[in-house]
Amino acid sequence: MNPANAFSADYAQARTKFLDAAADAGAAVERILHPERGPADEVLSTDVAWLGPRSAERVLVLISGTHGVEGFCGSGAQIDWLRRGEGANLAENTAVLLIHAINPHGFAWVRRVTEDNVDLNRNWFDFDTRAMPPNPEYLAIRDGICLREYTPQAVAAADAALADYAARHGRAAMVAAITTGQHIDPQGLFFAGTQATWSRRTQTAIFREYLGQAAKVAIIDYHTGLGPWGYAERIVTLPPAHAAFARARAWYGAAVTSSCDGSSSVAAIDGDGVGAAHALLSGAEITGIAFECGVKTPEETLDALRADLWLYQHGDPRSPQGDEIRMQLRDVFYADCDYWKGMVAAQSLLLCRQALAGLHSSDSIKADPAGSASNKSQWGRAAA
Repeated sequence: MNPANAFSADYAQARTKFLDAAADAGAAVERILHPERGPADEVLSTDVAWLGPRSAERVLVLISGTHGVEGFCGSGAQIDWLRRGEGANLAENTAVLLIHAINPHGFAWVRRVTEDNVDLNRNWFDFDTRAMPPNPEYLAIRDGICLREYTPQAVAAADAALADYAARHGRAAMVAAITTGQHIDPQGLFFAGTQATWSRRTQTAIFREYLGQAAKVAIIDYHTGLGPWGYAERIVTLPPAHAAFARARAWYGAAVTSSCDGSSSVAAIDGDGVGAAHALLSGAEITGIAFECGVKTPEETLDALRADLWLYQHGDPRSPQGDEIRMQLRDVFYADCDYWKGMVAAQSLLLCRQALAGLHSSDSIKADPAGSASNKSQWGRAAA
């Protein structure tokens, strides 16, 4: 089989392929409708497929579309896994939960954010008990990332503002100021929100319904946009001292990185969904990673994100220019190339097999109390 055929041209095609593959695999499927519509006025939904006994205590969870446009990658990986018949080889007391397009609005509209301009992977924040973390440097750099006009002159001025900030504070500080997440500018980049989004509430409900009985849970959350072309970094969103990091290293190898210690291509960020699973499923042992596959350069990716933000704040999303910007954004998060798709599928298949083996490995690695307590209070650390 050609793994490239598992990938899709748009959300609607991806959903059809996913449902067909799930049916062929004998999965139980649930559809969760989104309140808004797609660009062709189509109904949007998150679809859930379950393979294995519902009483299974060991569960692998595969999540696509956390950052909507990145669903092109994650959906293809999920469909490839289903089509290969991997679900027919599950060990006893083991199941697989596939969550397709958890941010269907972003996937359908070819955007990274949700319908309310929220970065879902920064939205898993305990808004009821914690003060929202400040990010004063975001305001200092805002003119370089939030364009009021989309002209060559405006882009050049924004680039100059970013270069000046980097010269004064360093590139790492500039990246942190942009990507850490912020709760003060709803029309800005990397907005983390001020309340739980539809996608977060939906994922919470899915976890509680399907994973309440689980004793061991492995999570692979598919992302793109950082790192070398075609290479999938395995990122744990917890410190290396945490037992979940040690388990991930034991399962997936020494290439596993942490977003908390500078070893990863991403910075430490409050509010990711994989980290939040530890609080949602406090009775289970969680081993989660972000699968982060590179496509274009950081500069090209930021250019596309700025253009997309301008389009939906100041432009016309249904114009020819809107179509061009959507294609620009898609191309920095998804390489429509058989080689890249094959690399994604192969790396994903390996990780899924390693995760399923890991779920049945030794229980000798115990949680670090300090790391676990820190994670529960902060709802985890995020990958970009």
